[in-house]
Amino acid sequence: MEQPRTRPSQSRPRRTAPLPPQAQGGRDERAATTSGSATVYRAARQARRVAPIVLALRRFPNPRLTGLGSGLFCVAAMLVLGFVDLLLFDGAAAVYGVLFLLVSGLTAGWVRKADLLTAPVAVPIAFAAGSVPIADGAGGSGARLMGVFTTLAMNAVWLYAGTLLAGVVVTVRKVRLMARRRAAQRRAGQAASPSTAPAPRRRTA
Repeated sequence: MEQPRTRPSQSRPRRTAPLPPQAQGGRDERAATTSGSATVYRAARQARRVAPIVLALRRFPNPRLTGLGSGLFCVAAMLVLGFVDLLLFDGAAAVYGVLFLLVSGLTAGWVRKADLLTAPVAVPIAFAAGSVPIADGAGGSGARLMGVFTTLAMNAVWLYAGTLLAGVVVTVRKVRLMARRRAAQRRAGQAASPSTAPAPRRRTA
């Protein structure tokens, strides 16, 4: 007698029911959380790569002074440093020049964006005001004034260097400001272009 052949049962793929909206939402939230954590991790790695000197400069105070405020700061600082130079270093011109460079850089870096052009103007005035304590002159205001002119003539290199430094810092800040404005306008134009695109017309039969 012939035995009936048994065919191997073929496994049919099971159809899985679609996930409910709650499960899909949870999966999307988990994916968003994972991508967010990855972004934070990459940002943390980039922050670690920043040089220590850059981090130290970021912690440095960064006030924003008006044009008048930056001028008053520069003049007052050079007057105080002029007296300090006279008391500690007997009015050394080199010490006064180095301090002037420092104050010039701070003045150009701390003035607000709307008053950038005032920094290179206030710096030479502050140099002249701060040179009064270290100027050689005894016997009256006329002698003191002549001593100030002599100090300015003998230390014109420091005066030009500080003014040039202030001009360079102001120029760099101005260029960066213009670049940021252009980038902001470009991003605004790209964001507004899809919404302003005309809708396609429907064909009528």
